[in-house]
Amino acid sequence: MTCSYRFISEHRAVFGVARLCRVLGIRRPGFYEWLDAAPARAERTAADQRLAAEIAEVHAEHRGTYGRPRVTAVLHRRGRRVNHKRVERIMREHGITGITRRRRRSLTRQDETAAPVPDLIGRDFTAPAPGQRLVGDITYLPTQEGWLYLATVIDLHNREVIGHAMAGHIRAELVGDAIVLAARRGLIGNDAVFHSDRGSQYTSAEFRATLADLGVRPSVGRTGSSLLTG
Repeated sequence: MTCSYRFISEHRAVFGVARLCRVLGIRRPGFYEWLDAAPARAERTAADQRLAAEIAEVHAEHRGTYGRPRVTAVLHRRGRRVNHKRVERIMREHGITGITRRRRRSLTRQDETAAPVPDLIGRDFTAPAPGQRLVGDITYLPTQEGWLYLATVIDLHNREVIGHAMAGHIRAELVGDAIVLAARRGLIGNDAVFHSDRGSQYTSAEFRATLADLGVRPSVGRTGSSLLTG
């Protein structure tokens, strides 16, 4: 019915409302009621878009692991009075889904036989010169077609993003592509250090091999520590 109302609204100047309603079998009072409700629909749509942006923010802050119950709980703690059914609907419409960590199968295997990677950065997230001390992370980006994943390489000397890669997956090749781009741009110095969290992408044998090929020393933070706090 909504499509018919919209069609009438778009073509009424040419064919007239009465004629279009007769052809389409639509009640004229029903069309005018729909037309009068347009401002309220626009406000609901705008409110849903604002809520969708906030839901995406919560989802991204928690690495895409939060589903409808936890997202709703976070919104309630923020003072948002929103029904869980509305949160579920908006998440479904925007392709936002949670991940249950206990059942998650990693797309990238860690190298269990490799020697442990030390923390070469500690809490000193500074660098005396460009290209010496680098950090990396993965950001989740909501789009109309689902989630995209952005891997970045940041130079601690000036906080500049010197390498990046984007894909619809979070396998090790994503973070590898990001640092390879930085190297191709000539922005990585000799004996540089690359620091990251202990995510499977960064601790994988594939990514370690990429760092070795580039002459970059790996460094990882302590378990449970955020990337930029050591």
